[in-house]
Amino acid sequence: MRVVITGVGMVSAVGADAAACWAAILAGRSGIGPVDAVPTDGLGTRVGGQSPIADVPGQDRCLTLALAAAGEAVGHAGLAAAGYAPERVGVVVGSSLGSMRSIERFHRQWLADGLRRADIRLLKGYEIHSVADVVAARLNLTGPRSLLSNACAAGAVAIGYGLELLWAGEADAVLVGGVDPLASLSFNGFNSLGALDAGPCSPYTRSAGLNLGEGAGFLVLETADAAAARGADVIAEAAGYGLSADAHHQTAPDPGGDGALRAMAAALASAGNTPDEVDYINGHGTGTPTNDAVEPKAILSLFSPFGPPPPTSSTKSMIGHTLGAAGAVEAVVCALAVRDGMLPPTVNTGGAAAPSGLDIVPETARPAEVNLVVSNSFAFGGNNAAVVVRDPAGFGTPPAALAAAEGREVFITGIAGLAGGATDHAGLLAALAAAEPVYTGEVDVPDYGVRPAGTVDPARITAGINPAVLRRMDPVSRLGAAAVAQLHALIGKPDRRVAERTGLIFATGLAPITPVEQFNRGVILQGPAGANPRFFPNTVVNAAAGHIAILHRFRGVTATICGGGTSTLNALHYAYRMIRRGAADRIVVVVADECPDAVLAGHVKVPGYLSQKGIRPFHGGGTVLTAGAVAVVLESAAGAAESGAAPVARIAGFGITGDDSGMAGLRGDGEAWGRSFTEALRAAGLGPGDIGMVAAAAMGRDAVDGPEARALAAAGLATRPVTATKSVLGETLGSAAGLGLLAAVRALADGTLPGTWAVDVAPAAVPGLVPQGGGVAEVEHALVSSFAYGGSYFSLVVSRAG
Repeated sequence: MRVVITGVGMVSAVGADAAACWAAILAGRSGIGPVDAVPTDGLGTRVGGQSPIADVPGQDRCLTLALAAAGEAVGHAGLAAAGYAPERVGVVVGSSLGSMRSIERFHRQWLADGLRRADIRLLKGYEIHSVADVVAARLNLTGPRSLLSNACAAGAVAIGYGLELLWAGEADAVLVGGVDPLASLSFNGFNSLGALDAGPCSPYTRSAGLNLGEGAGFLVLETADAAAARGADVIAEAAGYGLSADAHHQTAPDPGGDGALRAMAAALASAGNTPDEVDYINGHGTGTPTNDAVEPKAILSLFSPFGPPPPTSSTKSMIGHTLGAAGAVEAVVCALAVRDGMLPPTVNTGGAAAPSGLDIVPETARPAEVNLVVSNSFAFGGNNAAVVVRDPAGFGTPPAALAAAEGREVFITGIAGLAGGATDHAGLLAALAAAEPVYTGEVDVPDYGVRPAGTVDPARITAGINPAVLRRMDPVSRLGAAAVAQLHALIGKPDRRVAERTGLIFATGLAPITPVEQFNRGVILQGPAGANPRFFPNTVVNAAAGHIAILHRFRGVTATICGGGTSTLNALHYAYRMIRRGAADRIVVVVADECPDAVLAGHVKVPGYLSQKGIRPFHGGGTVLTAGAVAVVLESAAGAAESGAAPVARIAGFGITGDDSGMAGLRGDGEAWGRSFTEALRAAGLGPGDIGMVAAAAMGRDAVDGPEARALAAAGLATRPVTATKSVLGETLGSAAGLGLLAAVRALADGTLPGTWAVDVAPAAVPGLVPQGGGVAEVEHALVSSFAYGGSYFSLVVSRAG
């Protein structure tokens, strides 16, 4: 199966659509100029790449940029007339900041006027995945949905996940892209690191710093056969991608460029190409001294056996660094370069040659035969991604696509977790067995009084973590690291050789709340002088992935997902797809969310959301927020043989669906949720009667539990044994489904069905709900349910490993 690009959309500092942007880039016209979208007083620069797209009243800037580019790409592709069922068209978005402008407004209101007067509506976008939800709802694309947040590599990783969905046949078309706005956090953050250029940046030459830009880039991907059948115009082929982790430093790349080299090599291998076939590289090219020293080193190392490297230029010299959007924006540029046979220039060189000796296409675009392009995106946390875009003619089917069609079995070889007062794996299992809630802490919310919460004592989870790494970690990173420590205590720590080949996918339901709040508070109260460079690196969602990779030398594939309650299963699905096609043999999935005062404060204003008495799933009354984390190891049979791990379960099938709920909404009919159950059962080759346990997502809110009950009934699962682990563990957001999976894996082993706290009789809507006393049953297959506000649903069937 080959995947082609049939539509593109782009907004940036040099244009409001793809055609305008491309024309400006070919003309070498810079969009770097004075910024008025965010305050720049007291900063080392007043310039950046501000898009000409006008703000839409009442709509966050991130959404405005995303909807403009996504709508253009869908229109360009003629997707409305393509005949695809909406539920077969996915949406995958990369973003680092999301609706940060709205979050900053909320923080300012909170500090100035108190929590009661702050506008709760601004927090609807706190979950970064809301941008994908809004795009899906506006364009009526209700297939698989995901939000990748690998900082500056997010857009490229989003393209990679879109390819996985198509290669696996889980979608007929996927709208992929990236978006980020200009924001006070990014300006003050990079300024605090001394990384901004006072004037227009000069990548690969003067290299005095970067310019921040805003923008969005979106591409419509579909199979070549389907595009040909409907007579679509093909722009280029999205042929492959590669990921790697440096495991070196949170903000600086591996000085030898090894991680970047491995990402480029993996991308070419996935496409079935070799370095000597590359005609052009769209470089990461930020203009910072470290990137501009390390990236050329990686390029020269990769290409030196084949002769001089191909021309390498930086479009960031004209549009600025668009952060999470960059990989997607630059993929649009690469597709148009292939279509038109033109090499985009690097401007602002001042006539200087690149010290590296690379041909950086200085100042002026030039025509060339451009059949194959590599686009590089590197990020904080040592996350590296590369994408291959090429002319469809003259190349064969990518090996990655062929391997995805063939597939390999994938096993769970270890799982461990913690939540609230259960600060180790053994304590968590004991709490589930006794159906005794672990959310016994309390938080005093300003203006609202004391509320129950599942807080975690940091001192009880950090034993054994390298102090040098620990002191740089934020609370989410510490929770994730603690889960991995519990995992290693359970199954053993891999030796260095296995560790360095291990991939890492981190996921979180919300984001790193504490460092964002701390950083914004400093800036709001003190201006740029209050911007703490210690907090800023941890404000990116993938910060935890970087810390954990450094801690354990995990240097394989890496990605970060921010998907609300679907985060665990989304991360497992991505890992499953990469292992199944042979891109990795071993991936650790880590999911964590904290429960600080700011999270309680954000939810306390939502009527009926929080409970004062505990959680009674499918009975109403509200929920209790809890800090939690889970770590899961997925391995192929070959990986398990190498690591010596014993499989404890087999991944049998996923169901991934969406609907048009829109930002922070959730449809009450449960129809799309039910489809995720039936799709997972179909993928596993099972019927509802084969399921010995359902791990439900029910949380004590009628707005959630009602739709899930209807979904279970529609799929024939409501009468099967249904467990509701949130009654005991609390609402742990991103890790909740992972903790449900932990209970399911235990049930596969010994038949233990955890009881539901304070429920003696199952409700009529879910007659299979296991009451407080728990139960024992023969469980050969279990189904795990998850949802995210905004209308995204992931379900997973796991089976006994034997």
